[in-house]
Amino acid sequence: MNTQTVTRLPTLWLTAFLIASLSLAAAEPHPDQTARPEPAEGARLNVVLLLADDMGLNGPTVYGSDLHETPNIDRLAAEGVRFTNGYAACTVCSPTRAAAMTGMYPARTRVTNWISGTKMPYAQLSPPDWTLQLEHHHTTIAEALKADGYQTAHVGKWHLGNEPFYPEHQGFDVNIGGNSQGSPSGGYHLPNKIDLPRAKDGEYLTDHLTMLATEWITETQKTGDPFFMYFAYYNVHTPIQGRADYTEYYQKKIDARDPDGPEPIHTNAAFAAMHHSVDDSVGQILDTLDKLGIKDNTLVIFTSDNGGLSHKIGADGVPNPTGITSNFPHRRGKGSAYEGGHRVPFIIAWPGHIPSGVVSDTPIGTVDLYPTILDITGVDGNADHNANVDGVALTAHLKDPASSSLPARDLHWHFPHYHAGVNGPYSAIRRGDWKLIERHETPDQPELYNLKDDISEQTNLASSNPEKASELQKALNDWRTSIDAQMPSPNPNHNPDSPRTNAKRPKKT
Repeated sequence: MNTQTVTRLPTLWLTAFLIASLSLAAAEPHPDQTARPEPAEGARLNVVLLLADDMGLNGPTVYGSDLHETPNIDRLAAEGVRFTNGYAACTVCSPTRAAAMTGMYPARTRVTNWISGTKMPYAQLSPPDWTLQLEHHHTTIAEALKADGYQTAHVGKWHLGNEPFYPEHQGFDVNIGGNSQGSPSGGYHLPNKIDLPRAKDGEYLTDHLTMLATEWITETQKTGDPFFMYFAYYNVHTPIQGRADYTEYYQKKIDARDPDGPEPIHTNAAFAAMHHSVDDSVGQILDTLDKLGIKDNTLVIFTSDNGGLSHKIGADGVPNPTGITSNFPHRRGKGSAYEGGHRVPFIIAWPGHIPSGVVSDTPIGTVDLYPTILDITGVDGNADHNANVDGVALTAHLKDPASSSLPARDLHWHFPHYHAGVNGPYSAIRRGDWKLIERHETPDQPELYNLKDDISEQTNLASSNPEKASELQKALNDWRTSIDAQMPSPNPNHNPDSPRTNAKRPKKT
């Protein structure tokens, strides 16, 4: 069995799945909102968690893109609460995914890097012996909900270990397209090395996954049981491959720009096309909920696993600051300690139960998803696991954003690794408007920023405000100790003449 490509669909469900798909294909267009069916009285809340890959904060139009068109993500924002200070738990993918499933910081699960990480054997520091899968002793949100009667499905990217750590062993009844891959091997046009039912040559991966996802949601309504669907998009991760029609459309938009106009933020047509496909998917899922009459009884969450990829590495191993996207006005991007690395879109909608069209500046993070979903659904979960959850329930703030604030707390990041040669190991803390970054190669040179006054993190205030720097440094140290965070260690094979990106020791001349 090839553990890189297998996708398991339970036999009985697959039979029903295929029958349902035939009836769906012949179905009439969904009715408008005035004619849609109403949810059954007393029906339990459904949950849809949508997680984009490598989508920076300004990826959707509603968050400031000057190229991408995302009317459905924008629609979701108009129907719920849009957070401007939403943070991924890490600046790379696997740790954030583990945090979403468990409510725990990556430093606690010890899934602190993307699996299987970047190899830099001659860098100054060596990474700790971190964990290469989401271990079974954790209780996932799927396991907690399934134990309380929920139907559960994972769709898309998993990237939390090889077998036996796939979604079907982590509380999901159904696994559609999830395996150990961090990006779609073989590309975004089918067939690729992701085993999917009824895949058609040339079909776009996101379109096909969305079709299967909406069919599954429709099938769940035959049982009357609530459902939890975790749709983790492969988009907009590399390889940068958009649908040809969408790519052509965005290239025409780019070509039509006024050369004397403002400096553009987004300039990549294929990357814009990939955002468009995610937005199509969001729209089809929302329309399916509407058609089935369960939209008002479904909590929908949209966010991303880290910021956009704003740098690339050349063939010679030298970092090139010109990447596929810009996270402006935030500094840098994926893998970075700066805001561009971990500030992401974060939208939560529950029509009729939380306000619509609200913008909240309250800082929240991936770790808050687990306790929020449990709290809103009324599911207890596992008490032993819950005692170690780092996030907080956002329920009260969602229901009354104007007057209900979260308890004062710090947000933390811990990344004891190297990423793509341009980002070294670091820890960071945000307290109020203040953020401190400690780089493990140079721990005596902290960076301190006031995000309210300096969103682009251009002015390091550590020297001019040593009291605040000391306060946050102590808080960061105390947190790392409390969570038993693994630290990098001096590398005995360090070669200062070797670029951090170079996996081979340079030849002597």
